[in-house]
Amino acid sequence: EEAEERALVLAEAAALKKSAVDYMHPEVGVAATDATVFGRNYFSRPSAPEVEDMEEAEERALVLAEAAALKKSAVDYMHPEVGVAATDATVFGRNYFSRPSAPEVEDMEEAEERA
Repeated sequence: EEAEERALVLAEAAALKKSAVDYMHPEVGVAATDATVFGRNYFSRPSAPEVEDMEEAEERALVLAEAAALKKSAVDYMHPEVGVAATDATVFGRNYFSRPSAPEVEDMEEAEERA
């Protein structure tokens, strides 16, 4: 009876030591010999077609558009020598207040001095 108890304690100590070694050394990896572990995964196999739903596709397109806009802003910031290309029609509008042919406008101080 005492020998059986001793064998049981030593087996538990050996199992505890093995668990401690496995925990402290994750780089060793896992050795599996169970036949059910080697089942085929039909969802993550290399030959499986990649499936993407509409929500993920829209999110990916949004993220890529934001990344492209950020890249353009970064290029514009880092290369000021490139200049600005304006194609909007309102950018080329005429300023009627500071054109050379505009009549001179007196402000209140000048009007009071003349009076």
